Amino acid sequence: QGNIVESGGGLVQPGGSLRLSCVVSGAIVSNSGLGWYRQTPGKQRELIAGISPNGYITYAKSVKGRFTISRDNAKASSYLQMNSLEPEDTDVYYCNGDPPQWPWGQGTRVTVSS
Repeated sequence: QGNIVESGGGLVQPGGSLRLSCVVSGAIVSNSGLGWYRQTPGKQRELIAGISPNGYITYAKSVKGRFTISRDNAKASSYLQMNSLEPEDTDVYYCNGDPPQWPWGQGTRVTVSS
């Protein structure tokens, strides 16, 4: 079963960029969809970007055109390049399968504020 570790979050000004990374150790991800999710306290976790095993990509409307998901099967990793960040993007970000199939990691916190 996979153990997920996300990294790359932090404090950034509006309009700035961040690149999130996740590693799924103990799992072979090449046949799995991978996704990035975010969660605001008190709300449901939301899928914002997904990438299928063959590279088909989907985005939530709220991030389309600003975020880019990618994957590296050899490293069992996924990445989320986030550009043009807005205060509304402030959240804890998680990586998992799409649909989710491994225990959730701790997430990485992104704060967009001036």
